[in-house]
Amino acid sequence: MAPAGSGSRAAVLVVGGAGYVGSHTVKGLLAAGYRAVVFDNLSTGHRQAVPRGARFLKGDLLQPASLGRALAAHRFQAVFHFAARALVGESVADPALYYRQNLTGTQNLLDAMRAHGVGKIVFSSTAAVYGEVRTAPLREDHPKAPCNPYGRTKWTIECMLRDYGAAYGLRSVSLRYFNAAGCDPDGELGEDHDPETHLIPNVLRAARDRRRGVRIFGDDYETPDGTCVRDYVHVTDLAQAHVRALEKLDSEIQVDAFNLGNGSGYSVREVVDMAREVTGRPIRAELVGRRPGDPPVLVASAERARAELGWQPVFGALGTILETAWGWHRTHPRGYGR
Repeated sequence: MAPAGSGSRAAVLVVGGAGYVGSHTVKGLLAAGYRAVVFDNLSTGHRQAVPRGARFLKGDLLQPASLGRALAAHRFQAVFHFAARALVGESVADPALYYRQNLTGTQNLLDAMRAHGVGKIVFSSTAAVYGEVRTAPLREDHPKAPCNPYGRTKWTIECMLRDYGAAYGLRSVSLRYFNAAGCDPDGELGEDHDPETHLIPNVLRAARDRRRGVRIFGDDYETPDGTCVRDYVHVTDLAQAHVRALEKLDSEIQVDAFNLGNGSGYSVREVVDMAREVTGRPIRAELVGRRPGDPPVLVASAERARAELGWQPVFGALGTILETAWGWHRTHPRGYGR
């Protein structure tokens, strides 16, 4: 699909494009005909994850000079913003880091965009903006009461985008992910975090190495099998949602936010059992106590994204998500070369 409103290929700046969701989105943007420039400090991302065909610029949102150079390098149609610290526990232990990196960094980005005449942004937000969950599936109008510094920084950024839209005309879409999962079906890109906190890669590590196990945090929740239920959405589907969001910003949307999920949930036990089936390997699971703050069920209503963005997940089945993740983790036992 050709970029809207451009006779030649439109250029977009992807901040944090060397990370997990960012790199998959870069691949989607290239396939859709955009020219992608990745801006990343590589603190958590990987240079090897930047898809072939994208230009890479090393820089940091906390260094406005490097950001200014990046924005001056091209006439950018829009910015995609993935750069953030994203570990709940770390945010509680070191909130100063999160307010500095996520909030100050984002304000630097928005002010640099204004200075260089870039008027559109697609922001990587999170279901953590909702805080304590009262209903399932969750709709966008659910009250926002984030219960940790990570969620509060993301919600504050969404508020900043609305304020910048009202005052300066900045057009924005915030995309609230539920549980990003899976890997590039072509096997080129994967999920490589340090530390790894996501369930699926940890389950697959346990499948690869029998000395490892995976912990199940509580089995006494009010769910069918007693373990927490989560909405897993494939990272390639997330990438396509970002492309669709930009297309809508070109024509219809001024400022908006959308949930991204499959609209159905799988329990922790279901994930472990399906991983055993997909890998054909035993996976040792250890039952431990509940973690504070884990809601029993966290499932998205993504009807607005489907209706208004024209977004339709392709890789919705848990087995498919696990198969794509296993394909990459099996061939990249050390991640991106660590």
